[in-house]
Amino acid sequence: MEKKKSKVLIVDDSALVRQMLTEILNSDPRLEVIGTASDPLIARDKIKQLHPDVLTLDVEMPKMDGITFLSNLMRLHPMPVIMVSSLTEKGADITLQALEIGAIDFVAKPKLDVKQGLQEYATEICDKVASAAGARILDSWCPPTADAIETIKKHSTDAVLGKAAPQKLKTTEKIIAIGASTGGTEAIKEVLLRMPADSPGTVITQHIPAAFSGPFAKRMDKNCAMTVYEASDGQQILPGHVYIAPGDQHLIVERSGARYVCRLNDGPAVNRHRPSVNVMFRSVAQNVGANAIGVMLTGMGDDGAEGMKEMHDNGAHTLAQDEKTSVVWGMPGEAVKHGGVDEIVPLHNITNKLIILMEK
Repeated sequence: MEKKKSKVLIVDDSALVRQMLTEILNSDPRLEVIGTASDPLIARDKIKQLHPDVLTLDVEMPKMDGITFLSNLMRLHPMPVIMVSSLTEKGADITLQALEIGAIDFVAKPKLDVKQGLQEYATEICDKVASAAGARILDSWCPPTADAIETIKKHSTDAVLGKAAPQKLKTTEKIIAIGASTGGTEAIKEVLLRMPADSPGTVITQHIPAAFSGPFAKRMDKNCAMTVYEASDGQQILPGHVYIAPGDQHLIVERSGARYVCRLNDGPAVNRHRPSVNVMFRSVAQNVGANAIGVMLTGMGDDGAEGMKEMHDNGAHTLAQDEKTSVVWGMPGEAVKHGGVDEIVPLHNITNKLIILMEK
């Protein structure tokens, strides 16, 4: 029996982008474009008429901007949405807002030669839209409660929700390594916002374009007790600090004497990704061993599953986000299948579990 195709509605003010996305998505046997709209008002009517399974939504459009439309859509008619975003700082900021509101993922729109650029990423675009069609629409994220903040404060050496001084901390030798993809920006925020200021040095690989990783790190730094950076080559990994892989480079953890440092690598994509979770996890397995804690969050595909198994086999304690709270249970599910996961944990409990592990 032939599997039913997922119905897609394309919302974009560019006729060229609408045409290109229609051709790309219709070429995939999993997908069928059932309509297009040049602005959100037309899109609103077509959603009611056509009942799409997934929507692609331009960030900047006439009559109503993409963020306003998305906010209304998630409030009145929640459904999977893939944002189509320009590779600019403004586009990155708007896209990160969209992910906070409830968009599943995003596709980067090239600044030059849009036609060629979209064709080059055709496979990725199809995979993201197909994955989103079957993704879970989760409840909106909410900040920690007053009780949760008090718990965080009690675990901070300064007993305040501030940036930590990176010296003489119990957790100095531990490293936390986090991997994520689809739905990961919000899952990472959920984990980091609840982390004490004196938590172990934390390295993160999130599948994200180069133009987006810096703004993402800045947004996390503004809201977290820990200090958050976009990682740079040779940067020492310190307690109370988080290092996010740049969107076009692998992040590798190396040992330099008694210190751990970040190394950035321009090598080929691994599992179709650079940065790759697998590359980072394998480096942590080899250089940190049993002093590491691994966390696999929501994401499409299997990147990181082999690396997490290697971490597990080298003595690290490993956690995977559970299926119910994952937008897409691809990467966590594959890590479980590979036998590299010690515990499967709901997203809202991961930080509590990390606090227990970091104190051992």
